[in-house]
Amino acid sequence: MAAGPDQLFSLRNNFYLGAFQAAINNSEVPNLSPDDVVERDCLVYRSYIALGSFQLVTSEIDSSAATPLQAVKLLALYLSSPDNKESTISSLKEWLGDPAIGNNPILRLIAGIVFMHEQDYNEALKHTNAGGTMELHALNVQIFLKMHRSDYAERQLRVMQQADEDHTLTQLANAWLNLAVGGSKIQEAYLIFQDFSEKYQMTSLILNGKAVCCMHMGNFDEAETLLLEALNKDAKDPETLANLVVCCLHVGKSSSRFLSQLKLSHPDHVLVKRASSADESFDRAVQSVA
Repeated sequence: MAAGPDQLFSLRNNFYLGAFQAAINNSEVPNLSPDDVVERDCLVYRSYIALGSFQLVTSEIDSSAATPLQAVKLLALYLSSPDNKESTISSLKEWLGDPAIGNNPILRLIAGIVFMHEQDYNEALKHTNAGGTMELHALNVQIFLKMHRSDYAERQLRVMQQADEDHTLTQLANAWLNLAVGGSKIQEAYLIFQDFSEKYQMTSLILNGKAVCCMHMGNFDEAETLLLEALNKDAKDPETLANLVVCCLHVGKSSSRFLSQLKLSHPDHVLVKRASSADESFDRAVQSVA
């Protein structure tokens, strides 16, 4: 029997491309199977997490919820406060070690996301490397790129292309890899983000993707225009602010306001840490010659 239409396609797509409010607003899909209801709820709650509404997620998902939803709740707890990190990682490891639920794809995905945040890439891969879903493969691509292993990332991309070359996550993973490889591949990455911008609602993710490609190609004025448009959509988006800092430095404009915003809203961002480290090194150098 042929499979029916994918009722969650639009919801998934909105989530993958960073249209989180649209995912939430259009989540009332009728006649879903029980499994689809759980997947729908996971996507909606992950959208709330992406928008920073951690408390809503932790208060609405109770202890009777299905394993995937419990995993999403753990992610909300982990991201909501540094004080929660130790206890959430401990719970995560306990659940992953439980034969009854440890192989659940969403639980493994959340484990990968948490350990990637912790920069413990080997631990993340323990749970994601077996794949099984497009999201797990896409996360593997991200992890390998963070490890500077574009060769392994390319292998994961091939698996995704064999499964579904036109899938949004396959296209995104292809663009990430092209950006990492650089050179003539940057233009290919730009065309992927351009295609998204023509087909779907413009989001910060798409605008940042295009802007990063422009910066790689030396088109900093176009990159700045795209990033300011992204800032209008979400004034606290860390990638937009970080990319604006870099872009302003290249066009000879002051980046201090964007860096200040980034420090206030995302003090743990890698760019903030690098800027603080540079400031400290400068202060030490000044003191040594004073």
